[in-house]
Amino acid sequence: MSIEHYENFPVASWLCPPRLRPAIAAIYHFARTADDLADEGEASPAQRSADLQAYREDLRRVVASRPPSPRWARPVFEPLARMLAEYRLPPALLHDLLDAFEQDLHKSEYADRAELLDYCRRSANPVGRLLLHLYGIADPRALQRSDAICSALQLINFWQDMTRDLPAGRVYAPLADLARHGLTAAELRECRDSPRARALVAELCAWAGALMREGSALVHQIPGRAGWELRLVVQGGLRILEKIEAMHFASLLHRPALTALDAPLLLGRALLMRREGRSA
Repeated sequence: MSIEHYENFPVASWLCPPRLRPAIAAIYHFARTADDLADEGEASPAQRSADLQAYREDLRRVVASRPPSPRWARPVFEPLARMLAEYRLPPALLHDLLDAFEQDLHKSEYADRAELLDYCRRSANPVGRLLLHLYGIADPRALQRSDAICSALQLINFWQDMTRDLPAGRVYAPLADLARHGLTAAELRECRDSPRARALVAELCAWAGALMREGSALVHQIPGRAGWELRLVVQGGLRILEKIEAMHFASLLHRPALTALDAPLLLGRALLMRREGRSA
């Protein structure tokens, strides 16, 4: 079984234990559908907001053991209801994801890194915490490391996708960082490449890399195949940062991506991850 792409869904594929695949698939489809409601198609912002409110109401219904509306029942909420009952998934984490999707409808700039990390706390970190819940891992150190990895993945995605997000008006580089480099959000939205813009991207990539390395020791706390997949996730994120650096931080001009040619390198680095959480 494979799980389709969802940018904030870091651990979900054939490497996960078969017994957990239905639960992971249910969480994935809940998040994927909400993400599509917020960001896909031609709906107006008002319609997207109304759809997300209806979606949240269906979540409340299944949490209360009541039937959801027909609209998303079969693909999303009926499987999710079964997993909520079987694994006692924390509903607050699912609501956090919806909070982030709703925020995307009306917020396109972030004052500083703390505000951006608060967005990551709701847009990315719940996924890691839900997966840890499925594995029965709840100690504070593991949760902290999971948050660091998930936030780092979200940040790396931002710095990777600037050529997509900026023309759409979304500026994830914190305004405080922009000001420190003598830049404005308007300049960034126009994807104006410059030494100052590249210096900004370099600094933001260093921040994301440090956060990823801070959480990477979590790979040694996750059992079995899932722990190996998490190694690949960590190394994949760090590899994207390397690719941004290799193109001299020109994220306003080009979007780097992993390819099949990166697989041997990622596998080798995953195998060599040491207890302190660093790759050899």
